[in-house]
Amino acid sequence: MGLFSKIKNVFSNKNNEIKEEIKNYDTGLKKSREEFVSQLANLSKKYKNINEDYFEELENILIMADIGINTVMTFVDRLKDRVKSEKITDSNILKEIIVDELFVMYVGNNIIDSKIHFIDNGPTVILFVGVNGVGKTTTIGKIANMYKNKGKKVMLVAGDTFRAGAIEQLEEWGNRTGTRVVSGSSKDPSSVIYDALEIAKNEKYDMVMIDTAGRLQNKNNLMEELAKINRVIKKIIPEAPHETLLVIDATTGQNGISQAKSFKEITDITGIVLTKLDGTAKGGIVLAIKEEVNIPVKFVGLGEREDQIEAFDIEKYIYGLFKDL
Repeated sequence: MGLFSKIKNVFSNKNNEIKEEIKNYDTGLKKSREEFVSQLANLSKKYKNINEDYFEELENILIMADIGINTVMTFVDRLKDRVKSEKITDSNILKEIIVDELFVMYVGNNIIDSKIHFIDNGPTVILFVGVNGVGKTTTIGKIANMYKNKGKKVMLVAGDTFRAGAIEQLEEWGNRTGTRVVSGSSKDPSSVIYDALEIAKNEKYDMVMIDTAGRLQNKNNLMEELAKINRVIKKIIPEAPHETLLVIDATTGQNGISQAKSFKEITDITGIVLTKLDGTAKGGIVLAIKEEVNIPVKFVGLGEREDQIEAFDIEKYIYGLFKDL
């Protein structure tokens, strides 16, 4: 039995809470599943036996799913080696092996850590970065809602003092989720963040989530601003920020990969939040991000509702994407 078959068996016998999470992956990956997986299924119907034409069409399908050309070439070469060594000729058998190999490609030899680790003493500080328009502020609100529902005392910090309406948008999320939002009249985000962290320490908050401005046009300015923010955070909580999460819009495809590479040059990114995954047929971007920038995906946005964001789980993702195969 292959890895994918085992995953399917596991998820068919889960409790109601896990089933609800799987449902979010199921509905959120519908577009990708209908496009990507149906093409894989049709490929197996078109080619009963595996040949070079099969691999050429497979490459095109994977590239169109936004897995990325370099990743696809490496993946297909590995697949060819396995076909040769195991003497596989039937394309139906290869269909499930493709899913297994995509899973193995993401996991590699590493322990994939997609969790937020809370510190025992003092607030856990999470810094959110990303360009304008990716859904950063909305994502912060959704994640705040997620952890508030788990009993955490959460604070939101309006560190985006540049974009018109950013503070109001964060305050709206604060009202919706019953979460405290700290903002200030200063245009210097570091000043606002300093004051917020003092409050968070004194009032024993579990979690502080900091919004930042989304400018990437001038990398030097952004680098200096983020460096200053990090210095200010460390003055209050020396080991913070505990996470720096880059928010990427999945519908932008390979442009999102470019953003990840650019931000990785500017600051230490510990994880990716992939928004609007439900709005694209190119769900393979999850695999491309891991392969090309080697940063784990920590959260995925799978719909517009407050509860349609999930801590990323590679098994649930693979199941949601390929369950109809």
